[in-house]
Amino acid sequence: MSRLKELISIALICVFPHSAVGDDNHNPLGDAVEELPIFDAHMHYKEPAWGPFPVEDVIELMDKSGVAMALVSSTPDDGTIMLWKYAPNRVVPELRPYHGSARSTNWTEVAGIENYINGRLAKFPHEGIGEFHIHSIRMWNEALFQSIIDLARERDIFLHVHSGTEPIHWLYGLDPDVKIIWAHAGLGVPAIKVHKLMSEFPNLLADMSLREFSILSDDGGLEATWKRIIFDFHDRLMVGSDTWVNGQWVNYEQIIASNRAWLRLLPRELAENIAYKNAERYIGRTITLDLIGTK
Repeated sequence: MSRLKELISIALICVFPHSAVGDDNHNPLGDAVEELPIFDAHMHYKEPAWGPFPVEDVIELMDKSGVAMALVSSTPDDGTIMLWKYAPNRVVPELRPYHGSARSTNWTEVAGIENYINGRLAKFPHEGIGEFHIHSIRMWNEALFQSIIDLARERDIFLHVHSGTEPIHWLYGLDPDVKIIWAHAGLGVPAIKVHKLMSEFPNLLADMSLREFSILSDDGGLEATWKRIIFDFHDRLMVGSDTWVNGQWVNYEQIIASNRAWLRLLPRELAENIAYKNAERYIGRTITLDLIGTK
């Protein structure tokens, strides 16, 4: 080990004294990663995709990638419902509040948003609310979010939240028992802060969409801090694709392959948890490769 790597390891041990990482006595899964079904915990089927990627093509892309099931939200929600109606055994619908003039930057201020959310939840079997963005403190509408949390608790479903760390603290302050999936594990949040937040809130889940290239180091191994996150919180992480633009659909097979590239470096138990078992545990589905080729 080079002196630089030695110093990094010592520093990380000081930051994460109780980390499970460093236990390299378990063999990495390797090529057997291809045998794992994937639960895609961050999929969108937005209106611009409806023409170029009809519902049958979306399911075919999932089949080719070994994606057995997906948690889907869309702008507008009609996309999610179309995909769910076509393949109800492969799609877990969640309600994204964006519609009409309600967008990621202003949805908390749009008149009637609470009625919209209530109406869609009453009409369709959504199993989450989100993915929604909380960009700034201006969006911290306490009355609205308390209502959303109450709806989620009544239905025992998750909020799927795209934000930095402070909104997560704020939501847990409104209700310490709220169920949250942290989209992209914070996306722009540094890995060391991701570890800190996951440590602080032991019920917080995270999808790893758009994080796959940060997880892999330049030498093809696991980046040190992300390795700590994965080993410490493997029972609360899930894979995601984030098909937010059509280019993500074009590259869908490669996106899933890039996630298998880092899952293959993990011991089987950890890889299985992140690939699909955490979704089985928290979302209440049976996820197997037998779903491939079905609707």
